[in-house]
Amino acid sequence: MITAGVAFSVLVVLVVGIAVARKIDGDSANYLVAGRQLGVPLVAVALTTAAVDSNATVGNTDLSAGYGFWAGASLALGLAVCLLLAGLFLAGPMNRMGLLTLGDFFARRYNRPVEVVASALMIFAFTILLAGNLVAMGFLMETFTGLPYDAGVVLAVCLVLAYTVGGGLYSDAYTAVIQAVITGVATLVLFAWVATTYGISTPAGLGPFDLGQLTDTGQGAAVNWATLVSLGIGDLVAIDFMQRVFAARTPEIARRACFIGAGATAVVGVLWSLIALSTAPELGLNSENGPIVYQLLDGHAPVLLAVLSLSGIVAASFSTASGAVLATSAVAVRNIAGVRREVAPGHRDPLLRWTRVAMLPVVLVAVVLAIRVSQTGILLTLAFDLMLACLAVPLLLGLFWTRSTSTAALVGAGVGLVVRLVLLALVPTLYGVPNDLLYIENTMVDAGLDGWATFIAALAGLVAFVLTALVTRPRAGEETDLRHRARLSSVG
Repeated sequence: MITAGVAFSVLVVLVVGIAVARKIDGDSANYLVAGRQLGVPLVAVALTTAAVDSNATVGNTDLSAGYGFWAGASLALGLAVCLLLAGLFLAGPMNRMGLLTLGDFFARRYNRPVEVVASALMIFAFTILLAGNLVAMGFLMETFTGLPYDAGVVLAVCLVLAYTVGGGLYSDAYTAVIQAVITGVATLVLFAWVATTYGISTPAGLGPFDLGQLTDTGQGAAVNWATLVSLGIGDLVAIDFMQRVFAARTPEIARRACFIGAGATAVVGVLWSLIALSTAPELGLNSENGPIVYQLLDGHAPVLLAVLSLSGIVAASFSTASGAVLATSAVAVRNIAGVRREVAPGHRDPLLRWTRVAMLPVVLVAVVLAIRVSQTGILLTLAFDLMLACLAVPLLLGLFWTRSTSTAALVGAGVGLVVRLVLLALVPTLYGVPNDLLYIENTMVDAGLDGWATFIAALAGLVAFVLTALVTRPRAGEETDLRHRARLSSVG
């Protein structure tokens, strides 16, 4: 019954996604940014479903149950802060620039080497993000269908590709409406059921008003703040978020959609965290036995509620995975391979064709990573931890500080990356869990540096960027006038 119900919701999403693929009409602008014709409802929904993924639901509940409200809810709240900041400062200027990918900003503001380096880093980070969503799908398949975890990850990728390859951002945006409805209703109904069945309560010291989680390093304050900052600022360099901003019909639509998405993301994240805190102690749920929410739905919730909630998790994961696959492939083809859009009548658009082809290697790498590191929320945070260290400063200062230079962008990104990877290799834990990704056993650093490593790397990148910018001059062709850049139309 549960499997059949979830399968039906997936089928509806696939049908809609494939049906709207005809809107592409052979044009990569339609494929990548939906022809820049989306209004507030579609952009807001697309931004929300990009933020509310399996990391903000499944990962959120696991971390909340194990470490407290701020450990889990920070995933969604950090993303909400990101959307709020984007609406306040970035959505308008970035939409006016008429970009096809976020990599185009680095090409236009700096130079070709910066474009390539920034694009490679974004691809790396978003492959990690995609893997996090595949992890949740793999566990779901294993828990409710008996399918092996690895096979579940592969099946999830195939289903996402089924409509993303054909319809691009049009398919992503229109299916996001269905996915948002399912996720929103599932969240509210599950929360209401938990409230009436078990009551909303939190263990001592783990609730939203137990602020020791944000002030005491012994209670994980450094890790919780690192999560909030990584997602709140590092996620501004989010190629899937920005694809949706670029797709808005006007800058004002982009701004309003960001604000709506921020509010919706915060509400959903808080509710999922409270669900975990209210049920895990009562029912003896432990993440060592699999995702907390899967245990709750499989053994305790009514079947129809389980179907609805799992459909919501699947819908949220699909939306984020679809956007990540599309944006990552587009950046690889356009900004690294240098393939440009073909608009001449009678010619096939090579950017459209090769973006579709590039999706295969992107998902293959994500599948390998999902099998290697079976964590959800941790992978999300790590992805934007890297963006915070490497690219947040070149993006923000490049947009608003006229002294920014290409040399500064390269030096800042390089220093931030090296410092973050070195610390990743030396610290035995990663956001409170064992570091199974890159840890090299050593006696120099202990788990006390976990969380602080995020700020150290970000500060190193910032200082390197600013100092380099102050001693170098913009080269010929580098844009330094924000108003002029905002008026520029998209390069073909």
